[in-house]
Amino acid sequence: MAGPFRATSISVLIRGGGDLASGVAWRLHHCGFRVCIAEIEHPMAVRRKVSFCEAVYDGEAVVEGVKAILIRDPRGASGIWEKGSIPVLVDPGAESRSVIKPGVLVDAILAKKNLGTSISDAPLVIALGPGFEAGKDSHYVVETNRGHHLGRLLSSGSAEPNTGLPGPVQGITTDRVLRSPAAGTWQSRMEIGDLVEQGDIVGSVGNEGVSAKTGGVIRGLIRPGIQVPRGIKIGDIDPRGVKRFCFTISEKALAIAGGVLEGILRAYGR
Repeated sequence: MAGPFRATSISVLIRGGGDLASGVAWRLHHCGFRVCIAEIEHPMAVRRKVSFCEAVYDGEAVVEGVKAILIRDPRGASGIWEKGSIPVLVDPGAESRSVIKPGVLVDAILAKKNLGTSISDAPLVIALGPGFEAGKDSHYVVETNRGHHLGRLLSSGSAEPNTGLPGPVQGITTDRVLRSPAAGTWQSRMEIGDLVEQGDIVGSVGNEGVSAKTGGVIRGLIRPGIQVPRGIKIGDIDPRGVKRFCFTISEKALAIAGGVLEGILRAYGR
């Protein structure tokens, strides 16, 4: 991978378009890389206001001044790059890599397991979070667990295992997450950015209400009208109560993006 380094000469295919994946895409885009996002047909991002995957539904999505545009054919990616935007494809298996020929593939699905990414998918493969072994499934793994090692780039071994608990915000963990009380259609009564108090009804699934277990600001909600299974995460409350945090990329996403950028510079920047 040695040779003159120019970010504009390197395409990066990111599997996943949720808030953490979008933080990676946003940072790499600003560094000059040609970023493309491969998403599933029906994304269920909670932090929709900072997720490029919303382009799958709306045709385009803007996150902190950067626009992503839905395309149907990977051959159209170059035209979107020329416009200074990020192309988004419905491409669950990242099959578009045969056309885009990325220099870097980032698995940002965050499924806590490998859903099919191989170290041979691109000259450089970087995976986020648990479920991957650096040197076997990917060249690098980036730690996604909150704490001292968040964003650290691993050249061997795996990220910390999934704890099953959301990271604490002002000491609050599970109570800041909204989950579906039943299987059915999600409908929201409130919007991202609204302030809530403990006990407020945020929405419903079928005939069952979804209430806030803590006060704060609604940082994320999945799109209304989506069919959900029981127990799935459908929303997030930020107890800090700062509305602008709902519409900007999180410190966690930017830390993870920094780890990905380090991996690319280690491989290509020498």
